[in-house]
Amino acid sequence: QVQLVESGGGLVQAGGSLRLSCAASGRTFSRYTMGWFRQAPGKEREFVTACGWSADSAVYADSVKGRFTISRDNAKNTVTLQMNSLKPEDTAVYYCAADPDMRTTYYGRNYYRATVYDYWGQGTQVTVSS
Repeated sequence: QVQLVESGGGLVQAGGSLRLSCAASGRTFSRYTMGWFRQAPGKEREFVTACGWSADSAVYADSVKGRFTISRDNAKNTVTLQMNSLKPEDTAVYYCAADPDMRTTYYGRNYYRATVYDYWGQGTQVTVSS
């Protein structure tokens, strides 16, 4: 069982930056695919980014590529999302997600599917004003 707790959301002006953090419980954190998703009001939950054991090979949605960066610290059981050049359309509740089946989720290129993740955080609100 894994528990995920996000922090770092808030209100920022367009062009600004925010850093989200996700703290995970459990002793096998390094084996989990970690992802970030977001959900705006009235819209479906959408993929933002995901990584395997290392964030060096992270994948990103086209809408955030070049602006957002995922990183993970396996020793501290944390994953972060650095968000730069924020836009009003980035406004959403952001969720951290984890899945233990890295072979299927990450290497099987299913990381963009919310349904494959077993564990979710409670979400943190990000609001970008114009």
